[in-house]
Order: sequence, then structure tokens, then C-alpha cells
Amino acid sequence: MEILRINPLNSQTLEEIGLGWHTDVDNSAYIADEVVCITQEEAEAFYNAGNELYDMYVEAGEYVLEHDLLFELDIAPSLHEMIYQSWEEDIHWHLYGRFDLAGGLDGKPIKLLEFNADTPTMLYESAVIQWALLKANGFDENLQFNDISQALRENFKRLITLDSDTSAFDQLYEGWKILCCSIKGNIEEEITTRFLCQLATEAGFESAYAPIDAVSFSAQDGAMYDNKQYEFLFKLIPWEFIAIDEPEMLALMREMMANKNTIFLNPAYTLMFQSKRMLKILWDLFPRHPLLLESSFEPLGRKQVSKPAFGREGENVEILDAQGMALQTKEGIYGVQKRVYQEFYELNSHNGVRYQPNVFFAYESCGIGFRKGGEILDNYAKFVSHILR
Repeated sequence: MEILRINPLNSQTLEEIGLGWHTDVDNSAYIADEVVCITQEEAEAFYNAGNELYDMYVEAGEYVLEHDLLFELDIAPSLHEMIYQSWEEDIHWHLYGRFDLAGGLDGKPIKLLEFNADTPTMLYESAVIQWALLKANGFDENLQFNDISQALRENFKRLITLDSDTSAFDQLYEGWKILCCSIKGNIEEEITTRFLCQLATEAGFESAYAPIDAVSFSAQDGAMYDNKQYEFLFKLIPWEFIAIDEPEMLALMREMMANKNTIFLNPAYTLMFQSKRMLKILWDLFPRHPLLLESSFEPLGRKQVSKPAFGREGENVEILDAQGMALQTKEGIYGVQKRVYQEFYELNSHNGVRYQPNVFFAYESCGIGFRKGGEILDNYAKFVSHILR
């Protein structure tokens, strides 16, 4: 791996361009003062991998629904009806997601670790901050695999055109509105959601931001805010969190979908892709595929990683040896979830630090960013930009 040191953006500059979460709780900088150098060929390989993996997830999703396997993915029954409806009705369009990968550098094969398909973080950093880092250091800011903003604008248009060609948007759009929501008080989620709201506006929608607790949910009237009804509602809140923490709101959302007055983004079916237990379904359908690692609902009998179905930030992840003894573990709140066991695969490494490539997907692969940390990436992982060389 080739790592290039750069001058960091100071806290004031980061805040001026919207990134208020620039310092971790241990007072270390979240944005690394370095970039990962990748070749054009490596960028194209990441691009192609994301596209191929998404097609595989779509095929696996069809298989899960045909064979009634949502329980196997550890998805709550209260979400099943919404998943089936959103899958069967084309208008429920997947806006964006993020593939977490390993390899892809120095000739090492790319492997899928998991797919953050519902509420992926790192969006603002990947779309905006790494562009600003290159520009501030005197590089051509176009020397990166980063079309995230444009890809999202186009994918917002596809909510109306439902087609790869978005040229008919102006003719088909009839004034539908998008409301973008996040939990009040979380600056990272609010800025990310406001960024998506801005892109929706630039795409041609009437859009607005609101904290989720300011929105009225009605089975008959849909999503209401500031005396307006919104046909589309983007929520930066995981579906599984809503099912557990807000069952009454979920019941209303289910009725709103059934009454066809609200389209939720990302769709409920993305929860299938979000479940890490989908890795086992993928391996069953595409055994020994070069982009996959062997995965099972049972221990593999060799070095492996054990993950909860819907864990986040590395919580409750374990690296196990062949006998199932823990080599590394992270504590967390997801220990009661069903687990999946995935073949261990070494992350890219430089001077003992691990680097994980993360490819964003919005109808097609559209950008890459890196995180660095230990073998289990947690909430202290740093964001690392990249440059094409």
C-alpha cells in the first residue's frame, strides 16, 4: 500500500463545510491526515465489484422472499409485510448503500465483508470531505473515484422515472415532495440528512428537513410537516430500530404504505440486504464466488469472524480461531441477535494499521472512501481519503 501524508483541514474549516463530528471522544482527529493511493485499474475493480455484488444481492433477496426466509435473517415479523410490499412494487426505489470490502490493493482479491444497505454512515465524508482535502492540498480534486453527489441526484430522479434514463424526469414529475428526517440532537445524522435533502432539491424535488419527532404520521393523510403532506419520506433511522423502539410508529408506517400515500426511503426490503446473515444466503447461491467469503450460520472450523445480524460499529464482533476460541472481541449491545460466521480475511495493512475500502452504491457504484483502525473496526476508526495515481 502507498500512503501519502497531507495537511489536515483544521476543525474550524471542517465545521465551516458542515463536518461537526471531526474529533472523537478521546480528542483524536476523526479525519486522517493521509490519503490512500490507488490506481485507475484498482478503482475500476472496486466499481465493478460493487455493481456485481448488488446484482447478487437482488437475486438473493428474491430467493429469500420466495422461500420465506426472513426469520433466518433475524428480521422482526412486524416488518415482513412491508418488506414484501416494497419488493413487489417498483416505486419503492433503493436510494443508496455502502459495501464494506477487504482487499483490492496490491493485487489482493476484493472480498465482501458486508453491505450497509439501509442507513450507511460515511456518506458526507466520502462525498464532500475527501474532495475538499485534495483541493486544500493543491491536488486536482477530480483525481478520485467519487461521483457520489451526482449519482445520488440521478437516483432521486429515478424515484419518478423508475429507469436508468432520467431524461424524462421533468415531464413525469408532478410536484411530489420529499421530507428528510433524522433523530434530533445527532449532528452527524442531521448533516448527512440535510445533505441528502439538498441533493433532492438539486434533482428537482420540493424537499425539506425535519427532526423525526416533528413529523406527524397518519394512516390516512401520510407524512405531514409544517402543514404539508410529503409523498416521500427519507429517514436516517434503521428499520430494525423503529421495529424495536417505536412499534406504534412502525404500525402507522405499515398502514401508510398499504394506503399508498407515502414512500419510505430506503425501502423496507433493504433490511434484507442489511442483515449480515444474508452473507450465508449469498454463499449458498454463489458458492466459491471470487468476491465472497465462505459464510455459515454455524462455526466454520477455521479462523473466522462471528457477527450479529444487525450489529454496528464493530460491536459484538468476534474473531475466532479454528476451535472457536476468541482471538479478539468487541463488547456491545447486539449480543442477543442471531449470528453469522464468515471466513476470516486480512484487511489491507500499512505499518500494522488496517485499512478497509468502502464503496458507495446509488444505482451503480459511485465512490470509495477508506476507514482505518484495528482488525475489528469500531467507533474509533478514522476516515481516510484517497487519490488516483
